[in-house]
Amino acid sequence: MDIGTDVSTMPSPSDLVMVLKANQITHVRLYDADAHMLKAFSNSGIEVMVGVTNEEVLGIGESPATAASWINKNVASYMPSTNITAIAVGSEVLTSVPHLAPILVSAMNNLHKALVASNLNFQVKVSTPQSMDIIPRPFPPSTATFNSSWNSTMYQLLQFLKNTNSYYMLNAYPYYGYTNGNGIFPLEYALFRPLPSVKQIVDPNTLFHYDSMFDAMVDATYYSIDAFNFSGIQIVVTETGWPWDGGADEPDASLENAATFTNNLIRRVLNNSGPPSHPTMPINTYIYELFNEDKRRGPVSEKNWGVFFTNGSAVYPLSSSTRITGNSTIIFCVAKEGADQDKLLDGLNWACGPGQANCNAIQQGQSCYLPDTVQNHASYAYNDYYQKMHSVGGTCDFDGTATTTATDPSFGSCTFTGSSSSSRSSGILSPSSAFGPVSPTAGGANLPVSEVQILITAACVAAVLL
Repeated sequence: MDIGTDVSTMPSPSDLVMVLKANQITHVRLYDADAHMLKAFSNSGIEVMVGVTNEEVLGIGESPATAASWINKNVASYMPSTNITAIAVGSEVLTSVPHLAPILVSAMNNLHKALVASNLNFQVKVSTPQSMDIIPRPFPPSTATFNSSWNSTMYQLLQFLKNTNSYYMLNAYPYYGYTNGNGIFPLEYALFRPLPSVKQIVDPNTLFHYDSMFDAMVDATYYSIDAFNFSGIQIVVTETGWPWDGGADEPDASLENAATFTNNLIRRVLNNSGPPSHPTMPINTYIYELFNEDKRRGPVSEKNWGVFFTNGSAVYPLSSSTRITGNSTIIFCVAKEGADQDKLLDGLNWACGPGQANCNAIQQGQSCYLPDTVQNHASYAYNDYYQKMHSVGGTCDFDGTATTTATDPSFGSCTFTGSSSSSRSSGILSPSSAFGPVSPTAGGANLPVSEVQILITAACVAAVLL
């Protein structure tokens, strides 16, 4: 989960840590090395990726002494009480500040040498996040290559990652791939939704089928790395997400699409597989972003990527893990995805009327009102009815628009009947899972590489989005 700080009502660092803990977020990414934030993370158990801002790259690249001072001030002085595991050098340097390209790898080398001198190089990895824009033609993935203008820099960068056993940081946004694609790819492809047989996306050279634009973007990057004859460098997706609100000319920035993308992304990452070209290399992924940045400039969508409100409640329903109580699994009744809207409305009205479900929570201003969709409201009403009536013959059908699930649909402050606020995850994964980057190398995070990482970015300067 990335935390940008262009937020009018940004919580204090200590309150922010409380929000993270309340939502079982155990890994964060800072775009800078803010002292107040790093102090707040002390003894919290949260793993932290700190950032070198684009403005700092030149000085660090030109001077080993400046790099050593940066490490001493922003890393060594906080460890081990603050668990820093990675340094992201700049933000999309090659595309956002291309004049720094010649010095980028020097900056990374100088920082790594300073870590070695402090005996921290096995605990802290160094890399640099890059945009998909450095791959001019990402489809088909098998023919993708980095922009040749950056050949020298990319070779040095990949050599550094190989030598230091680090990973390639990729910012991959299917939202932009779809909205800038002029209708070339279907929306379902960007949202991880199943494609009909007539719309299958196939690489003509490898005959690999791509079920999502996300996988194709990752594979395009792997093939671009392969073109330099490097192998064994894992890709970590450091930014991805979907905006949930936009202007009149941004119809695809919606609550429904954001919820679909985020939940399907989580399911995709948790299936423990890689893209078609590297099926055994799980895709560690960070989601952008924690809070809406209402002070950001640009189109309306730029301000609405937040997954949580600043009080810690979820903007839209997020998939929790299956909740087990004793030896039994609690079953919930929810509306089917893609169900007919008219039938859903009929079912909702029946549940809240003759069915005698308690629908107070989905009234305007109440805890389960947002997102204000028929599907969300129907899920709440269906479940309330089912929990009260299934023991005496009540079913979870509602004219074929409902289904049972062991996945707790509760989110934020919206608690579904039958779930326990004290035992469920109010974030995306269960408390035993991790939100955050998982280093594919020794000395980094010690979590299974298949776990989704919700990155928290806490700096406004390195703005994350393209």
